[in-house]
Amino acid sequence: MENSSGIQASLAGRYALALFELARDGKSLDSVAQSLATLKDALAQSADLKALTTSPLIARADAAKAVAAVADALKLDSLTTRTLGVLAQNRRLFQLPNVIRAFNTLLSAHKGETRAEVTSAFALTKTQQSALAKQLKARTGRDMALDLTVDPAVMGGLIVKMGSQMIDSSLRTRLNRLAQAMRG
Repeated sequence: MENSSGIQASLAGRYALALFELARDGKSLDSVAQSLATLKDALAQSADLKALTTSPLIARADAAKAVAAVADALKLDSLTTRTLGVLAQNRRLFQLPNVIRAFNTLLSAHKGETRAEVTSAFALTKTQQSALAKQLKARTGRDMALDLTVDPAVMGGLIVKMGSQMIDSSLRTRLNRLAQAMRG
């Protein structure tokens, strides 16, 4: 795997690589990816879940029970649930967003895709997502997997990050450039 050595260098990367290899060997990559997407959405939408993963005040046993209940409520696959338990026992739940990101990078490399982090002011429709993926594929020559994030501060347009490349066509950036140009 081309990215595995760089990913292994980080703490979250080691957990993601272990999860990826177990999922690959168990032929459950798609179900784990779906569970992680569900978990990522839940983290973005629930302040309580985010607090659970970041608070150092929650005891290991309590965190493990809480993430098991969350996994059950979200109907996550068993491998993802066990990984959450390990993260809770090792007091590494704060690394969960990084684990999800690293797993998705590994999955994309496995599928021969390039990952693009896309930030928009509003949620993109499926049609917009597929059109964006097609445009990015035409630009890069590789299939694209999109990590979508909504940030109302963008105001409009998109910010697309692919590896070290960034395309910023957001209204916020354009207004900032205009303001700088007017200042002289």
